[in-house]
Amino acid sequence: MKKICTLFALSALVALTACNNKQEAAAEAPEAAETEVTGLKVAYVEVDSLMTQYEFCKDYNILLNQKGENAQKTLADKQRTLQSHANALQKKYESNGFTTRDELERAQNQLAREQQDLAELEQRLMSELASEQQKLTMEMRDSIQAFLKTYNKAKKYDYILSRSGDNILLANPKFDITRDVVAGLNKRYKAKPEVKQAIGGK
Repeated sequence: MKKICTLFALSALVALTACNNKQEAAAEAPEAAETEVTGLKVAYVEVDSLMTQYEFCKDYNILLNQKGENAQKTLADKQRTLQSHANALQKKYESNGFTTRDELERAQNQLAREQQDLAELEQRLMSELASEQQKLTMEMRDSIQAFLKTYNKAKKYDYILSRSGDNILLANPKFDITRDVVAGLNKRYKAKPEVKQAIGGK
C-alpha cells in the first residue's frame, strides 16, 4: 500500500493558511525565531517534513498499511480458493465426471457466484479503505487547523502557507516555521487507545 505521503494527499494541507488573529494568548509550541517583516507577515510549512515528522502521520501510515495488507491477504486467500474450485470443475469436466448437463450447469453457476462474490468483496474492501483514508485525512487537517489557530494567536501571521515541491518557487528559510509546527503538533497529539493497540503500543 502507498505510504502516508500519498495516502494523505496534499488537499489535506490546504488548511495551512491562517488569517491574522488579534486575540492575546500563549501558543502551545516552542517560540519561533522572530522575523521583522514589512507589510504582510507570512510564514510557510514544509509539507514533506510535516508528513514524515508528525506522529499522527506516522501512526496512521502504519495503521493504513496494516489494513491494506490485511485486505490484500483476504482477497488473495479468496482468489486461491476460487482458482482451486475452477481447477476442480475443469478436471471433473475433462474426465466426464458430470453425469448430466444440469449438474454441469449448476457447478458452473456456483463458480460464477463465487467469482461475483469475490468481485463484490474486493469492491467493498477498497471502498472501506478509501473511506478510512478520507476520514484520517480530515482528522489530520482538523488537527493542523486547530493547532495553527492557537499558534497564530501569538505569532499573528497574515498567511501560513504550505510548501510542497515547487508550488512555491522561492522561499526565504527564515520564514520556515516547520520545526515549530511539528513540535507543537506532536506535543498536542495523543494516539487513540485503539490506534496504540493496532500498531503495537508506543
